[in-house]
Amino acid sequence: MKQSELFFSFLLVPLDFLMIVLAAISAYNFRFTQLVTDIRPIIFNLQFNEYLKIVLLIAVLWIIIFAFAGLYNIRGAKSLVKEIYRVILACSTGLVLIVILIFFFRELFSSRFIVLAGWLLAIIYISLARIIIRSIQKNLFKLGIGVHKVVIIGDSKTTDILIHEFFSQKKSGYEVVKHLCDFSLETEQELAEFIKIKEVDEILQSDFNLSKAETLRLYNFADEYHLTFKYTADLLNTKILKTEVLEIFGIPVVEIKKTPLEGWGRIYKRIFDIIFSIFLIILFLPVLIVVALFIKLDSRGPVIYKNERVSKNGNFKLLKFRSMIVHCCVGDEYIDNKEALKYENELIKEQNIKQGPVYKIVNDPRLTGVGKFLRRWSIDELPQFFNVLSGNMSLIGPRPHQPREVAKYERHHKKVLSIKPGITGLAQISGRSDLSFEDEIKLDSYYIENWSLLFDIAILFGTPLAILKKRKVE
Repeated sequence: MKQSELFFSFLLVPLDFLMIVLAAISAYNFRFTQLVTDIRPIIFNLQFNEYLKIVLLIAVLWIIIFAFAGLYNIRGAKSLVKEIYRVILACSTGLVLIVILIFFFRELFSSRFIVLAGWLLAIIYISLARIIIRSIQKNLFKLGIGVHKVVIIGDSKTTDILIHEFFSQKKSGYEVVKHLCDFSLETEQELAEFIKIKEVDEILQSDFNLSKAETLRLYNFADEYHLTFKYTADLLNTKILKTEVLEIFGIPVVEIKKTPLEGWGRIYKRIFDIIFSIFLIILFLPVLIVVALFIKLDSRGPVIYKNERVSKNGNFKLLKFRSMIVHCCVGDEYIDNKEALKYENELIKEQNIKQGPVYKIVNDPRLTGVGKFLRRWSIDELPQFFNVLSGNMSLIGPRPHQPREVAKYERHHKKVLSIKPGITGLAQISGRSDLSFEDEIKLDSYYIENWSLLFDIAILFGTPLAILKKRKVE
């Protein structure tokens, strides 16, 4: 481990703390500017000294959240975009913490404007600070400070790519100091002599065509000389994102982890679903009542429509506000359920805009006046909070499909059935109905493989913006 990595990782903690406090102070001062007070007069009494004490406590709690979010990993995410993404997730989680504190200690927070402004400014300040730190690190790498000295072992296309990238990307933090095509007894002796005169930090095996004996000898060599040993993924490992090593009868066995949503992950997600579904049901209760009244006044039939969907635990009834007439009509004549299904199949053939197993009927003539509005703003989905509360669904996850759609799934499509379906998901905030089915599967698969509570919170916060965004097809 490089001393510079330890230094910069440690530096981020007080720097983030300072940025959080600075963001809170900026939000406080901005609230008292004439520009804001002219729009919204001050009707609360919050002394700065009292406010600062609260801010210091909140900042400490935020730092703890940042630590759990992986923002202080010694070898963090290489991509700046991923790091900023983590900052946004962590700050959003901190905002949720403040909202919870407001619920119990309302007198501590007299201005919602300051809370929201502080959250936004914290994201900006922390992101800018980390951009500056990364810029300093990269410039130090160009000067050779903190660079990892790497010996690459292998003779493959991957080897050539790595050597080229390390050579051309001086700011990557890696420098290839030696390249060996294999690890025979002769090259082992050659590398041992090289280490005596040159600094080496890591050994990277970039070729899986090395024999088992060479690989074992290479690992033992790295262990003997206290070098970090790394290897590139083979054909199987490229399909494996997470593994766990178990011991069975004293034999180490590698288990492939399909998703983090196992064990405690499932427990955390279920608790998250229960808490937020209850909160959202209470929050939207007036809307639920008003919508139910409008549906009753607009057309005859039940308020709630139950549609059969498929989940990992079998079929269940998905709850939605009814947005269509009870019995489909052709012209002025009503038709029975059998004829209605036949008519629906005709609409799918003529007006379906989706490719693959699922369908979406554009300009569906069966929609009621109220139903068109409900569909446009996804208000018809609100009763699904009760599906979440009962355990049939989750707040976040792949959207559930009908049995006749699932029957047409190809093998790789079935991965989305490995977890509970959700009201919203990564695909919904990334394009909704404008995405192709294959794109939805890719996004849902990524979510399944990379799930975290912070990921769920980010999707939950991103959903209202996705609903407001105009789609190509309504």
